[in-house]
Amino acid sequence: MDRRDFLKASAITGATAALDSCGKPERQLIRFIPEEDLVPGVAVWKPSVCTLCPAGCGTIVRVMEGEAEVVRHGELGLLRMGLAKKIEGNPQHPISQGRLCPRGEAGLQITYHPDRLKNPLKRTGPRGSGQFQEVSWDDALKELVSQLAALRDANESSALAFLMRPLRGQRRDVIDQFLKAFGAPPAITFEFLDDAVLRHANLLSFGRPQLPTLDLAQANYVISFGADLLGTWNSPVAQSVAYGEMRQGRPGRRGKLVHVESRLSLTGASADEWIPVRPGTEGVLALGLAHVILQEKLAPPPADPRPGALLAGWSQGLPDYRPESVTQRTGVPATTVIRLARELAAHGPSVSAIGGASLAHTNGLFNALAVNALNSLLGAGGSADRPGLLVFAPVASPPAAMSAVLSPDVQGNFSVVQTLVQDILLSRPHAPKVLLLYGANPAFALPPGVHVREALEKVPFVASFDNFLDETSSMADLILPDHSPLESWLDDAPQSGSSQAVASLSPPAMRPLYGTRATPDVLLEIAQQLGGSVSEALPWKSYEEALRARFENLRKNLNSSQSPEDFWKNAQEQGGWWGELRPAGLSASMPPHRGRVAPPEARAPLALTEAQFDGSNTDFPFYFQPFASQMFYDGSLAHLPWMQEAPDPLATAMWGTWVEINPRTAERLGVQQGDLVEIESQNGKLQAPALLTPGIAPDVFAMPVGQGHETFTRYASGRGANPLAILAPMVEPETGAFAWAATRVKIRRAGKGRLVLFAAEIREKPYEQEHR
Repeated sequence: MDRRDFLKASAITGATAALDSCGKPERQLIRFIPEEDLVPGVAVWKPSVCTLCPAGCGTIVRVMEGEAEVVRHGELGLLRMGLAKKIEGNPQHPISQGRLCPRGEAGLQITYHPDRLKNPLKRTGPRGSGQFQEVSWDDALKELVSQLAALRDANESSALAFLMRPLRGQRRDVIDQFLKAFGAPPAITFEFLDDAVLRHANLLSFGRPQLPTLDLAQANYVISFGADLLGTWNSPVAQSVAYGEMRQGRPGRRGKLVHVESRLSLTGASADEWIPVRPGTEGVLALGLAHVILQEKLAPPPADPRPGALLAGWSQGLPDYRPESVTQRTGVPATTVIRLARELAAHGPSVSAIGGASLAHTNGLFNALAVNALNSLLGAGGSADRPGLLVFAPVASPPAAMSAVLSPDVQGNFSVVQTLVQDILLSRPHAPKVLLLYGANPAFALPPGVHVREALEKVPFVASFDNFLDETSSMADLILPDHSPLESWLDDAPQSGSSQAVASLSPPAMRPLYGTRATPDVLLEIAQQLGGSVSEALPWKSYEEALRARFENLRKNLNSSQSPEDFWKNAQEQGGWWGELRPAGLSASMPPHRGRVAPPEARAPLALTEAQFDGSNTDFPFYFQPFASQMFYDGSLAHLPWMQEAPDPLATAMWGTWVEINPRTAERLGVQQGDLVEIESQNGKLQAPALLTPGIAPDVFAMPVGQGHETFTRYASGRGANPLAILAPMVEPETGAFAWAATRVKIRRAGKGRLVLFAAEIREKPYEQEHR
């Protein structure tokens, strides 16, 4: 008897014995024949890609034999198979360099989440009720194809809309090609933590509409304006590794970090100096530093004069930004302004960064241009004979995806989604009749005043490719659930975090547990069923085949001496390809290192721009600042229990949300630690327990983003409060990006609350009695 026959016989007899010994079990599980040969007790490490934030870290996954409940051919059963046990950073990958943040490690729980969608679902109740029934893939695909075919037959292909989270690489390219061939408009991307303002500023200042890579390891002095380098901004794992080198990796040299913000972040807590500043005045402080450097001639003229020329008064030495004037606007003492400027100039190489709430004001573009001009003055961009600390890496991505990343037409997510909503609500001729959703959750992340839910209710047909029900996907008529990342072919083309070009790649780390399908494969199958120009534009039979074609194009562009098989095999084994891109072998999709994409239009220099806020100072005396959570990021990870139970690294709070209040302000308001407070803006109100901390300005309240979900699995639904729900729909006018830091609020004590801190809990009975 061979091994397979033995296992088959054992499976039958074992299952029968188990059922007989259990009497009447609640359910009878089939024991499937193993689908792969594994060595019991021996771990295999497989490369993968983290998809839980835009950084694009490379990972490795520990896979061992185990037994799991799976769905095969529509039946639930037990199967011995390779199971992912742990995720770590890939030591070879140039971005993660063997490290990984807690969010990346928690990605394991997406695969094994008990509320993960296991099969296609069709809506049976009112839209948004969450009432669905399972259907077969054949029926689900038949319904979606029929909806798309009806649009095409009626010459209404432009009435198809695709709303998704930001994507890069071949997955984005498949979606773009599908929409273009069908005749639909380009995909609409949405993410609360939009980077449109910084990308637009970088286009104007440096000719590159992408996020920068900061060479912190070589810096002697770093000043950050709200960019949480070590927490949630840009590429925090890569930046943390470089920060460690800057602090301890150079014997005899220890760089200094200064952090400017109104609320203490993880980076602020790690800095040598934390400078509190009035919200929206970060650009004023940056130009105040530049004024001192110019006035005292502490640095040579910038190698690139364009960043400074974008700002009014630069050629005259910025006379409107004298230290005394800066103090009046920012609250930073003039002596501090002068000292910081002299330190920046004297202890080079120096670099500055801007991110977070500094960009989320109505004058966010002014703030970003100011910091870019300061960088130019400091020589951070380098020169012809000296590399700088501010790098724009080449991006190894297919042409369509590359154009999405580096498009000179930088628009904010908020304005694009708002336009879509208005098209639907006003029944405009080009309003979508079929809407496809993939990974975006604007119903949670945008204020109720944007009317996202009302728009979703009005679209004739909505289909989602999400693998969890959330506030947006629960509004769908049909759900075709995606594989988990560990079950999928993955690729990425990170645009920052390394000075090298990076094209990440990984095969599935394990076989799918349930009756899900990879979204790119579903789109390829739909394309074949639609036929015509759509099937011609997407000729691949599988996403694996599409990825292989992409990497073959990359091999040719590199003029690699490796054979196609060896190049493809090596990319899979190490987790992708990375290296320098030689200009002679580049396609238009891969611009050279530090090259320029397109010069911006000539424009008048920008004068001092004051931040505007929703709500008067009298009626709403406090600034309100949501911030990206260390555990939940933008709220998309709140369904992972590891993230819920992990203490916030500064507040130590867990399993809930909180409002950060300065102790002096709390004393004046009669608020104690753990008290329930009500925060109110002109757009709504919420309640959350107070957390007193000296790391926040007295006129600012702050709340982490992520909690307050109405629909997002058993671990996140109905937990805490959503600070985004009370924000005003303010925008940065040039990009249309969401100015989520531009809302003013008032506060009152609402009673006793519950605040769960690590190894402690502040809780009193009145809260439970009032909130049962």
